[in-house]
Amino acid sequence: MSDEEHHFESSDAGASKTYPQQAGNIRKGGHIVIKQRPCKVVEVSTSKTGKHGHAKCHFVAIDIFTAKKLEDIVPSSHNCDVPHVNRVDYQLIDISEDGFVSLLTDSGGTKDDLKLPTDDALAALMKSGFEEGKDVVVSVMSSMGEEQICAVKEVGGGK
Repeated sequence: MSDEEHHFESSDAGASKTYPQQAGNIRKGGHIVIKQRPCKVVEVSTSKTGKHGHAKCHFVAIDIFTAKKLEDIVPSSHNCDVPHVNRVDYQLIDISEDGFVSLLTDSGGTKDDLKLPTDDALAALMKSGFEEGKDVVVSVMSSMGEEQICAVKEVGGGK
């Protein structure tokens, strides 16, 4: 054993953000990674095996954060990356002047690192419910190191 210190640079390979799944087993309504983006599959079509090998799966999917349409064609026997997608509900505590929201976690702490959603209808619903003193619950979707408010619901009446 030497007395030298070994310094290793840690790099995130993204291994825990996704898991492999065979392309032929991914169905409509499931999730897939296309062009490094987590997507929800809206259409799957499989071509027949040709004389040059594998049947191919054609995926049409919508990015879960930007709502952009993405497509990919993968041999059905190959593995695709499938993102881990989590959805958690939080109670809205405050909306700051700069557009950040303060959310109450289950453990009683606060989560202050999210902005109002880019969807104007969702943002308006959050603001109006908050201003009227209603209990507003937001659903936060997280996947591949990104988080975004994806749904809003009002619970109960005003003050």
